Amino acid sequence: MNDDDVRAALAELGPFFAVEAIKAVEPVQAAERAEAADEGPGPWRSMAELADPADPADGSGVLAARVAAVRGVLAAGGGQPAEAVEERVAASVVHLGLVARLLSPYLALAVLYGRVPGRVRLADLRWRPALGGPYPLALPLPLPPGTNHMPGTAADRTGADLGTGADLGTGADLGTVTDVGTGADLAALADRFSAALCEGAVREVESACAGFRVSPHVLRGNTASAVNGAARMIAAARPDAAARAEALTGLLLERGRLRGSGRRTPGGGFRRNSCCLIYRAAPGHAGALCGDCALSRVPVRPG
Repeated sequence: MNDDDVRAALAELGPFFAVEAIKAVEPVQAAERAEAADEGPGPWRSMAELADPADPADGSGVLAARVAAVRGVLAAGGGQPAEAVEERVAASVVHLGLVARLLSPYLALAVLYGRVPGRVRLADLRWRPALGGPYPLALPLPLPPGTNHMPGTAADRTGADLGTGADLGTGADLGTVTDVGTGADLAALADRFSAALCEGAVREVESACAGFRVSPHVLRGNTASAVNGAARMIAAARPDAAARAEALTGLLLERGRLRGSGRRTPGGGFRRNSCCLIYRAAPGHAGALCGDCALSRVPVRPG
């Protein structure tokens, strides 16, 4: 299965998983960094611009512009001026959207193919910073070939070598995922995923968003929610992969930066150990809570 086939398979999972693949990205120019986040998708740009060291408070960076745009959208939804929505609330919403889009295709590659790249940095990724849905995302070529495969994957059934070559295999069909894999297989996969993504590009986004006074506890909860959400979408689109998606997600929640950020509930659901703060965007901080929120009800201010 070549890169084009794999990208087509990812796209079938939904818009959060669809990716383009390009070989190079031009350096981001100063003029591009100053563009507002809502001016349209434009050309491919390096996601490293999100970690621009410019002071977020001065509004000059790409991330600051995106936070300001989302703040305006959240405020308009409640008929309020932008200043009525706390900047940290908008920054948390931006962070959740960024990491959910970034993590989803890589989680699918891990679940369906047992594939995890080396350390992924923002500088390795390309995007078009559109608002209003999953932003266009491009991964560097070749897609990660990995060094192992999981029992039950197409490659395991066909004998294709998934440890070499410039693509994700040498002729394996998509097939179905027939088993979860051994505990050792999954643990190793979770270790690699945590190191490659959670300690790589995801950590860079977290550090950048922390500049808007968002608690690390909230940011890590956002990432846990993003991983769980991606796993649920994979399971919905590929029921044969549901067990492995759930098992791998459970292991990721026990590792590194995600440890303590969320947990499985007795009924098989997921609950994060923090709140993304979006309820505070509504007038009077009286918005709805997300389904996986740590809060059981919206806090009521005294008086």
